[in-house]
Amino acid sequence: MIVAAAFYLFSAILIGSAAMVVTSRNPVHSVLFLILAFFNAAALFLIAGAEFLAMILVIVYVGAVAVLFLFVVMMLDVNFGQLREGYQRYLPIGATVGVVLFAELLLVLGGWEFAPDAGALRLSSTPGNVSNTQALGRLIYTDYIFLFQAAGLILMVAMIGAIVLTHRERKTSKRQSIARQNARNMADTLELMPVAYGAGTNVTGIIRPKPEPALALANGLLADESHEHGVGKPGPGEH
Repeated sequence: MIVAAAFYLFSAILIGSAAMVVTSRNPVHSVLFLILAFFNAAALFLIAGAEFLAMILVIVYVGAVAVLFLFVVMMLDVNFGQLREGYQRYLPIGATVGVVLFAELLLVLGGWEFAPDAGALRLSSTPGNVSNTQALGRLIYTDYIFLFQAAGLILMVAMIGAIVLTHRERKTSKRQSIARQNARNMADTLELMPVAYGAGTNVTGIIRPKPEPALALANGLLADESHEHGVGKPGPGEH
C-alpha cells in the first residue's frame, strides 16, 4: 500500500514538473523543474529496484547535465523575446511536424504486443547472486554492445555538429605560433639595461615586453603623436 501510494505520488509530481519544463516562460524555472523531474524519476527507479539507475540519474543528470544547462542559460542571457518574434510565422510548419510525430507514436503504440511470458517474468523473483549493476552491465555490454556503441557514435556526431555550427572566428582572438616561438632567441626577447636606483622605467624608455622592430617603430610614432597633443604628459607633482 505504501509503495503504491509513493509510486502515484512521485509519478504525479514527475508528470507535473515535466509539463512545467515545456510551458514555463522563464528558462531558469524550466531547468529547475527539470531537476525536480530527475529526482522524482530517480525515486521511481528506486521503487522498481533499479538503485544503480537512480544514482546515475541523480549524479550524472542532476549533478552535471542540469547544472550545466542552468549555468549556460544564466551566463548567455539570451533574449527570448526576440526569439519568439517569428513564432506565428513558423507555427504551421511546427504544427505539421507535431502531427506527423503524433501519428508515428500512434502507429507504434497500435502495433505493440506484449511478449507471452512477460507476466511470468514480472512475477519471477530476482536472482540473489547477481546485483543490479552487474545485471545491467551484462545486458548492455554483452547483449546490446553494438547498439550501445552506435548510440555513442551518434552522440559524438551530434556534439561535433553543435561545435561546428556554433564556432565563430573572432578577429580579436590571439593565436599561438609554435614555430615562431621556438625560433626566437634571447636577444629578440630580452634586453639588459643599467637602471639607476629610483629612476623607474619611464626615464630610460624600457618597454616590456620587448617589441619587434616594426612594432617598436609604430609604438615610437604613437608616442610622438601623443606627446604633441599633450596626451601622456606628466602633470604637476607626478614623476
